Amino acid sequence: MITETYIHRFEPAPAGASEGTLLLLHGTGGNENDLLPLGRAVAPNAALLSPRGRVLENGMPRFFRRLAEGVLDQEDLARRTHELADFVAAAAKQHGFDPAGVCALGFSNGANIAAAMMLLRPETLAGAILLRPMVPFEPKQKPDLRGRRVLVAAGRLDTLVPNVHSERLAELLRECGAEATLHWSPAGHTLDRADLSAAASWWRPLR
Repeated sequence: MITETYIHRFEPAPAGASEGTLLLLHGTGGNENDLLPLGRAVAPNAALLSPRGRVLENGMPRFFRRLAEGVLDQEDLARRTHELADFVAAAAKQHGFDPAGVCALGFSNGANIAAAMMLLRPETLAGAILLRPMVPFEPKQKPDLRGRRVLVAAGRLDTLVPNVHSERLAELLRECGAEATLHWSPAGHTLDRADLSAAASWWRPLR
């Protein structure tokens, strides 16, 4: 089965609850367990699907290759984005959740591939919480993202992702028709309580 291509964790929604599925995508060096507590805090009544990235960089899992810090391998990014989207569709069948109710929550490298999925495979995600993302690429043809909501959570002091990247990503998503909210935190590339609060507040109206 295609779901076996990704080591992953799946936690069903609590009994009696049905508020969609949160696709958890870790950052460089993370794994399928890292974002489970964050996902449960943000969306306590959702199912959680958390895959481990299949690309290794100096032994650290990632979801796609990069050529240097801040320089993404565009060919590998496109291939891995389609691969991950296919995994989500297969996981919906295997675990029995509604594929139309999947929202991504990604951090750093995971946020970048979630953003790429919105642009390349928009049918996969109903929305996304992007924590410290950059612009993965500028699409030649903009997808139709009307009806989708996205939270871009950026750090004012982030030395890895320039502020202009966060602003451009939110603008790009709006150009595609998405309702994109840009949240600024007084932090760097790490997350703080303001990010958790913003993500939880953003999720509540989605329900």
